[in-house]
Amino acid sequence: MRYEYEIGLRYTRSGRSSRFVNFISAMATLGIGLGVAALIIVLSVMNGFQKEVRDRMLGVLSHVELVAGAYDDVDWDKAQALLQAQPGVVATSPFVLGQAMVAQGNQLKALLVRGIDPSREADVSAALQTLAQGRLSDLQPGKFGIIVGREFASQRNVGVGDRLLLVTADAASGPAGVVPRLKSFEVRGIFDTGHFDYDSNLVLVHAQDALTLFRAQSLRGVRARLADVDRAPFITEDLRAQAPAGLVPRDWTSENRTWFAAVQLEKRMMFVILTLIIAVAAFNLVSMLVMTVMDKRSDIAILRTLGATRRSILTIFIVQGAVLGVGGVLLGVVLGVLGAWQVDALVSGIESLFQTQLLPKGVYLIDQLPSDLRLSDVIQIAGTAMVLALLATIYPAWQAAQTHPAEALRYD
Repeated sequence: MRYEYEIGLRYTRSGRSSRFVNFISAMATLGIGLGVAALIIVLSVMNGFQKEVRDRMLGVLSHVELVAGAYDDVDWDKAQALLQAQPGVVATSPFVLGQAMVAQGNQLKALLVRGIDPSREADVSAALQTLAQGRLSDLQPGKFGIIVGREFASQRNVGVGDRLLLVTADAASGPAGVVPRLKSFEVRGIFDTGHFDYDSNLVLVHAQDALTLFRAQSLRGVRARLADVDRAPFITEDLRAQAPAGLVPRDWTSENRTWFAAVQLEKRMMFVILTLIIAVAAFNLVSMLVMTVMDKRSDIAILRTLGATRRSILTIFIVQGAVLGVGGVLLGVVLGVLGAWQVDALVSGIESLFQTQLLPKGVYLIDQLPSDLRLSDVIQIAGTAMVLALLATIYPAWQAAQTHPAEALRYD
């Protein structure tokens, strides 16, 4: 081993005479480690949150769909054949989509009503393949049955066999004048997608019943499930060039563009903010190295008189700072990886200890804290922290290299 590296390693522990310098050194290393760990855990949680919510959304949403007005002149058989011909399409199903209000006592609640083909819906909606109560096949045309979400059933105290009164904006004339259209539906089942928004605001009816309920006040279309959801935008572009007039292609990325863009922006800003924690720890590393240089001035002077070059002195202190930086980064990676793996258990323990709920379902859409640890994020974080630690060593090491032996030894 070259003597510069040996001395640099020895200076990482300055000895009993410099316990304060050792303390500052330990705090700088710990600060880097905590900053790296915090950044890994936070980004893993944000990745997990995005993936979990996206997967639950895609368990209900269309990956790709072709839509038009309910009574537009569209050959729906050809539209379905066009969608099925696209590469990567696993299954398709027709649907009708409209909005209504559910009346219960003196209370009204807005709902998204989806008319489905019960024999094909499970092929395109993974979250609806198994219901909490009932079956999709219980929806029969003309019977006006309805399947509601778990949260809606819980909030409204609704069970299988109860009746719900749906109110639409399509007004009808009668003896009392113009009144909203009303239709009573019988609850035939309850679904549980795990996504709070859909479980509380989405209901399913038979497509024929939906057309009867909404008439012209609805959208009609064909939806598809893909083998690879990331190909949805490309398939949508192809459909725009192939779809006949009146059909509009859409995919899950365009329907939720604002939400996903907000999550990506939050992730970038969180990376920048938490990187500042690592930068603060790097400044502590600067302070520690400056104190070490002041403490070792006589040693530096002796090395210079023995023939050590300024470059060798520079190398010694860069090695010292790099060793501390690597130690902090490795500590942070270990703590961060362990924390990302056990973050849900950690949050559950905090909730039990303080008798609180950190993730209200109505706000965060999910009730568990997911984590998606990615190797690329760990490498990026560790690399950024290491660069900051190395940059922090340059000025103190350069100052040490400028030490004049005669001035350093004048009072020794």
